[in-house]
Amino acid sequence: MENRPYVPWELMNDFMIDVFKAYGVPEEDAKICADVLLESDRRGIESHGCNRFKPIYIDRIVKGTLLPVTDLEIIKETPTTVVMDAHNGMGMVASHKMMEMLIKKAKENGMAGGAIRNSTHYGIAGYWSDMAAKEGLIGITGTNARPSIAPTFGVENMLGTNPLTFSLPTDEEFPFTLDCATSIVQRGRIEYYAREGKITPEGMIVTHDGSVVTDSAEILKMLTKSEAALAPLGGGPGDEMAGYKGYGYATVVEILSAALAGGKFMKALTGVDENGDPRMYQLGHFFFVVDPEAFMGLDTFKKIAGEICRELRASAKAPGHDRIYTAGEKEHLVWLERKDKGVPVGAAVQKELIAMRDSLNLDYHFPFEEA
Repeated sequence: MENRPYVPWELMNDFMIDVFKAYGVPEEDAKICADVLLESDRRGIESHGCNRFKPIYIDRIVKGTLLPVTDLEIIKETPTTVVMDAHNGMGMVASHKMMEMLIKKAKENGMAGGAIRNSTHYGIAGYWSDMAAKEGLIGITGTNARPSIAPTFGVENMLGTNPLTFSLPTDEEFPFTLDCATSIVQRGRIEYYAREGKITPEGMIVTHDGSVVTDSAEILKMLTKSEAALAPLGGGPGDEMAGYKGYGYATVVEILSAALAGGKFMKALTGVDENGDPRMYQLGHFFFVVDPEAFMGLDTFKKIAGEICRELRASAKAPGHDRIYTAGEKEHLVWLERKDKGVPVGAAVQKELIAMRDSLNLDYHFPFEEA
C-alpha cells in the first residue's frame, strides 16, 4: 500500500511551471517540461519524475550546465529528416519540436527520422515515442547520457544508460511501449534509492576491485569518480550472463545519438571538465517515426499488435504467478490507480518542494504540510 502523501496533479503541474518560469524558462516551454516530468509519475517511473525536478533541472540551470531558454537551430532538413542543434537548452523542448516535425513528415512521406546534438536530459524516452503512437504511428527513440555503463570485460564507465525505446499503437487502451535502459538499472533509479535511503541490490554495478557495494549514496559517488560502473543488461564484468547484449545495444544507441547529428559521445558527456568544474553535457538524441498506413494500414497493424499482446498475456503462467504483462501495461495500471489521487511524494521531495517555494516566495500550500 502507498503510504506517501499525494499532491494533486494540477497543483504539482502549476507549481513546476511557476518554478521553471522563475528560473528563466519561457512559459510555453515550462508547460512542456512539467508535463514530461509528470508523465513519469503518471506511469510510476519515479526515477524520472518529481524526484528529478530539482537536482537534474533546476540545479543544473543554477549551475549553468542547462540553459533555460532553448535556442533551436535546424542544421539540415529534407522531406524525411531533420538535424537539430539545441545549443544546450532544454532537451525536452527540443525533443517536443523534433517530434512535431517528424510526425508531420511521416504522415506525408511514410516515415521520418531526426537527430539532436548539444542537448540536455530529455526526460523519459517513452514520452517521445508515445507522441507518435497517439497519432497512430510507430515511434522509436534513444539518447546517450553521461557515462555509467562498463563494456563487457571492462570496469570503466564508458557508455550512458542509453535507452532504446519503442512505442507501437495497438487496438487496446494503451500502446505497447518498451522504455528501458540498456543497463540492468538506470542511474536515476540509484539516485531514487539514495534519496529514499534504500540499498541498491547486488549485481547491478561492477567495481574496479570486484568488491560488492550496495550503499546507494556511495555508489553514486563511485560512479562520479569512475570507481564503479553500471553493469549492462545481462550483467558483468564477464559475459556468462550475456551482458554483451546490453553492451551492444548501449553502443548502438551511443552511435546513433552522436553520429547522426555529428555530436559528442561517451567521456565528452560527463558534465565536468578536466579540472572537475561543471560544463555543458552536450547530449544527443535520435528519433524515428513510421506510418503503418504506408504498409498494410493502421487498423491491420493495431489489430495484430493487440492480438500478439493478448496471446502473450493469456499464455501459461509460471508457478506462483497468476498474471503476465506486456510492455506499457503496468504503467497504464499505475495511471488508473493514481489519476484521481495525484503524485505520491516522499519526505526528501517534500523538503525540496517547500525549499523551492519559500526561496521564490511562491503562493502554494501542499497537502502534506497539514499532517
